[in-house]
Amino acid sequence: MKKQKQEIITFKVPESLRDAMRGIPNRSEFIRHAVLAALDSICPLCRGTGVLLPDQKRHWDQFAVDHRLEECNSCHAIHLVCSNDVRKLHSRSHELIEMKEPVNDD
Repeated sequence: MKKQKQEIITFKVPESLRDAMRGIPNRSEFIRHAVLAALDSICPLCRGTGVLLPDQKRHWDQFAVDHRLEECNSCHAIHLVCSNDVRKLHSRSHELIEMKEPVNDD
């Protein structure tokens, strides 16, 4: 089996980060795992930059018409919720039907 070629990447860190990493036995392995974990959690739109380009913003604005951000009651994570969620529309339609039914005063 052919071994995958590795590339050396260097980067600058502040002294505080350098000092915090001093006790880690295999810093390269630690950094590889940290980078892979971070890449797995980046925003799919901005790709981790925190900024949307004008075309991305236009698409987001269009998407946001039928979607909203909501906080989970259990874990408090912010997540997207579709306004056109069939289950919610179904329950809302039942509420509307119940409200429209005539009241029988017999």
